[in-house]
Amino acid sequence: MSITSATTVQERISELTARREPFVQARVVRAQEPSSAHAGDTAIVRADGEIEGFVGGHCATGAVRDAALEAIRTGVSTLLRVLPDDAEAFPETPGARVVVNPCLSGGAMEIFLEPVLPAPIAYVAGDSPIARAVADLADHLGYQVALAADGETPAGAIAAIVAQHGGDEPRAIRAALDAGVPFIGLVASEKRGGALLDEMDLTDEERARVHSPVGLWIGARTASEIAVSIIAEIVKAHRLDGAAAAGPSDPPSVTTPAPMQAIDPICGMTVTIGPDTVHLEKDGQDYWFCCPGCRDKYAAQ
Repeated sequence: MSITSATTVQERISELTARREPFVQARVVRAQEPSSAHAGDTAIVRADGEIEGFVGGHCATGAVRDAALEAIRTGVSTLLRVLPDDAEAFPETPGARVVVNPCLSGGAMEIFLEPVLPAPIAYVAGDSPIARAVADLADHLGYQVALAADGETPAGAIAAIVAQHGGDEPRAIRAALDAGVPFIGLVASEKRGGALLDEMDLTDEERARVHSPVGLWIGARTASEIAVSIIAEIVKAHRLDGAAAAGPSDPPSVTTPAPMQAIDPICGMTVTIGPDTVHLEKDGQDYWFCCPGCRDKYAAQ
């Protein structure tokens, strides 16, 4: 799907966001002649490497694709500087990435890459004061809150908090386990929580995903303070321990596999392998290139 105006860019962004599909918005902020791109040119790079829109020629597009896929993986915005191969050395700086464009067109460019990732889902089972405080705080911090009381399921969540205080907690825990939720928290005393989990006959892997009592120790007493301790442990698991939704119920768009990459044997650029990647088969081996020029030079060797 091609993008022809700022209006359609915004429509496409809204569509992908509603589908919880990660992507990167790439915008040219500087372009020097003879670059084919101009300041303000915009494109969207999806998680499978597909680019919709225009941010330069073949070599520039390849560099944008590679940097955008890295931005999706890390969630960090970056300023991509694409320089012609005869340009003066440009130092790497925090928040910026420099690549050399071996194509004949030349022209320095700067493209800002902003990853747009779906909000992580926090599932809350229960209608207790602690459950409501957890839901309110998670929403305030930018999580997409799914409430069991509203008929939501834990599918795709990075965390599930069970705060039913004696309700059907085993059922809620089992639903989160079966949905592949990596972090599950049970609001209960250490003694009651341990006894409940022992009765569930969990595997070692399942037991490791259930945190009881949930929440970092901060001396919390009120429902709001306990919610802070719970959210803090969720953030720690998500940011430091690498917890991410990874179950059979994940939306396919969120778990789109990253495309394969290869090194151009002529210029050394990293290229993403896709239907339009310049390719050569020689002596039964496949080679991929950033541009036709590199392919032709390799073929002539």
